[in-house]
Amino acid sequence: MAPETGTWAKRTKGRNQASSPSEPLMPNSKPLMANSSGTDPVSDAVQSALRTLDAEGSGIAAITAALQSDLGSAFARAAELIRNAKGRLIVTGLGKSGHIGRKVAATFASTGTPAFFVHAAEAGHGDLGMITADDVILALSWSGEQPEMKTLITYAKRFRIPLIAMTAECESTLAKAAEIALTLPKAREACPHNLAPTTSSLMLLALGDALAIALLEGRGFTSVDFSVLHPGGKLGAMLKYTRDLMHTGDAVPLKPLGTRMSDALVEMTSKGFGCVGIVDARGAIAGIVTDGDLRRHMLRPDLMTAVVDDVMTRNPKTIRGETLASEALEILNSSKITALIVTEANKPVGIVHLHDILRAGVV
Repeated sequence: MAPETGTWAKRTKGRNQASSPSEPLMPNSKPLMANSSGTDPVSDAVQSALRTLDAEGSGIAAITAALQSDLGSAFARAAELIRNAKGRLIVTGLGKSGHIGRKVAATFASTGTPAFFVHAAEAGHGDLGMITADDVILALSWSGEQPEMKTLITYAKRFRIPLIAMTAECESTLAKAAEIALTLPKAREACPHNLAPTTSSLMLLALGDALAIALLEGRGFTSVDFSVLHPGGKLGAMLKYTRDLMHTGDAVPLKPLGTRMSDALVEMTSKGFGCVGIVDARGAIAGIVTDGDLRRHMLRPDLMTAVVDDVMTRNPKTIRGETLASEALEILNSSKITALIVTEANKPVGIVHLHDILRAGVV
């Protein structure tokens, strides 16, 4: 990650030099040489991007291999420790690790694991008060040797707060102090000088996301649970229920079997949904008359005097109020229709139109 001072600087002098033989690199890692031809700036930029993505992809591949080896058992123990915590997950870090930590904490919190971020430097200036003995600390540090992390380590030991380290150095101060060390494989930065935190940042983020999703799945966290925590924005819109968007009561266009088409057409026109639901004597949905049905029977000379039974589409598509709005939109699009009757026990309780779903922000 970013250049650091103190013990780490002394122990790893020259680590980030591309020619340094002291640090083992991942298999297949190689220096990233810039294209200096200057003949095609667009091509040069694309080639640079491809080299960056190749380097960062190698980092993710290395984590995958590590999880299938030594990292796997530590990862499973970390997930179990967090899952069984009485308190919250405290994610900490500083520099680029801190930026990644903030995002990882947000992902945990939004997927059912109560979590928040505490900056490692601010911890020693009062923010330690946010951490309780029931919590678990997840500390991110590529080197594991930031001096600012010492306060957190001491605090965790004093109050016996479980500490999980996410680092690339298994012999670092942080890793040795941790109850569980998630040791990431060595990786070359995408930066051609092997300096700017790029591949390393992505690897911390990827492992943090993997841990959050493992806990999500382990808890059986559902889309319903997700909707409770995401009421706003596009996600909130997609997680609304059909019952939240449907029209009810007198707004629902309905007529009984045996109704003349002229009366059904008045109902269809006045309610403005382009259809009218047809119910039987028990009030259950028996069919639907749509604009399409009218076009198919347009040449009938007796259309207006015919009864709806002869024109309607039987066994129409319906939807339940507990269905997510995003699923309702998929049904409308795949069926090439614009409205759905909402039913309970096969009796109509509402109607939802394509425009209602789009206005809610579901796309």
